[in-house]
Amino acid sequence: MAEHLMLTYNRLPVQFERGEGVWLWDNENKQYLDALSGIAVCGLGHAHPLVARAIADQAGQLVHTSNLYGIALQEQLAEKLCKLSGMDRVFFSNSGAESNEAAIKIARLFGHSKNIDNPAIIVMENSFHGRTMATLTATGNRKVQAGFEPLLQGFIRVPYNDLDAIRTVAANSQSVAAILLEPIQGEGGINVPDAAYLDGIRAICDDNDWLMMLDEIQTGMGRTGKWFAYQHSQSSPDVVTIAKALGNGVPVGACLARGKAADMMQPGSHGTTFGGNPLACRAAIAVVESLEQQQCVANAGKLGAYMLTGFATALADSEGVRDIRGKGLMIGIELDRPCAELVQKALMQGLLINVTAERVIRLLPPLILTEKQADMIVEQVSNLIREFLV
Repeated sequence: MAEHLMLTYNRLPVQFERGEGVWLWDNENKQYLDALSGIAVCGLGHAHPLVARAIADQAGQLVHTSNLYGIALQEQLAEKLCKLSGMDRVFFSNSGAESNEAAIKIARLFGHSKNIDNPAIIVMENSFHGRTMATLTATGNRKVQAGFEPLLQGFIRVPYNDLDAIRTVAANSQSVAAILLEPIQGEGGINVPDAAYLDGIRAICDDNDWLMMLDEIQTGMGRTGKWFAYQHSQSSPDVVTIAKALGNGVPVGACLARGKAADMMQPGSHGTTFGGNPLACRAAIAVVESLEQQQCVANAGKLGAYMLTGFATALADSEGVRDIRGKGLMIGIELDRPCAELVQKALMQGLLINVTAERVIRLLPPLILTEKQADMIVEQVSNLIREFLV
């Protein structure tokens, strides 16, 4: 019963029993169009047949042995991810926060290798990196941090999409080892930086011998129309973290690194009991192969642009709409007032959406979305917004 659960969520009054593709059905058999994908997790939609078969088959063979032994499926998945990302090595975890913890540890090891006594990481305002002690400290949201003081030392916060602020830190600090940021801020309100922002950060990191670390937990695995959001730029990071859509619902994350960052971790410097076990890796391999076979990444780019155009047209005369932005199937519609109530209104109409940063309607539909389903989302969300703004 619910009274035995810790009160960490204000849950919506619905329980889902089954899903298929972009659709979910609750315990009263009401159907819902999922425009949230379990918060960017189910990129292939629900109950994807290839992923389901892979999980069932692997569960009947071998679920777990531990990282004390070689795991062939882990090695296969690492090879696939390195080819897609341009990285050299991978550490597998169970979640995005754990992947970011690994990145933070790499940055500190790198700093100490340069004889920096107290290595610091530059992080961004309005960011979100997780809820462990290190990642909530890195997160630029006071609500996430409140009540958990004392926070960790070693983080320097600057405004997002502001290269001059980073240059100012570079000119006044000798302790920086790395920069950690999201290429597009998800929880912060689908904040898309200037086109040259990542290239500018790469140049600053190169000039100062810092690591460039990207949190692609929400943007990775095809969500923005590229396998990784940084692939829209001309630059590659030294470290990139992923999770969410990697397992399509099976808990699995990864911290990928290249060059000087790839060899920072040595035996004994980090570890995980469950990370990269045969079941999780088999599921993730099926996800990667299915995304490739169904050309989901290209579909995300095409339909994302299509939906942005659709929203711009449908909401052109709505004065309360401040901005419509996004990349691929990662879309935010910012209003001029708090709009959390729209989540419940959409739910009543059989549509799953989210509101983040109080005023931004966040849409993260599955990458298997069709044009017809995209039209349905645009129409329903636009109608909800117009009714709300009256």
